[in-house]
Amino acid sequence: MSEETGSKSVVKVQHPASSRKVNKVPYVELHGGRVQGVVSSGSDAARVYVSFFDAGTLNYYCSTNNNRPCGGLRGGPCKHLTALMGEAVLQYGAPKVGRYLKIAADPAALTSSYDVMRYITGAKTKEEASLVFSRFLSYLRYVEYEGTPEPMPEMAWFTVG
Repeated sequence: MSEETGSKSVVKVQHPASSRKVNKVPYVELHGGRVQGVVSSGSDAARVYVSFFDAGTLNYYCSTNNNRPCGGLRGGPCKHLTALMGEAVLQYGAPKVGRYLKIAADPAALTSSYDVMRYITGAKTKEEASLVFSRFLSYLRYVEYEGTPEPMPEMAWFTVG
């Protein structure tokens, strides 16, 4: 569309994202009924964990990208899941994350990742990491693109800061 018609191809930002720690959680998204993403290992720079929370059931899981279960999943979410939720709340806001996960609480009362995590009552549910990890790898190709003033809606999960 042209400026003459008054239309623009700009996506309105609903919740301006706060600065995230992309070195710790390089990828977080609300997709497919999940809060999901990739979290860097704290002990091995070559290892990443794929983590998710399911909407509705509030089940969760964390494993390496080659499907080895996280050793920290002992009766509750591990530190990778906690980091993922922290970055999801920074990216999207606690009320939106709470609504997306279908948490039984007033979204306006959710102000932090701690508030959201209090409602995670599901169970560890093993699933393959490949779908989430392949989405992450697919998006990495955008990092090599030249900057453009045009919006790239598929990159909304990524913030600079």
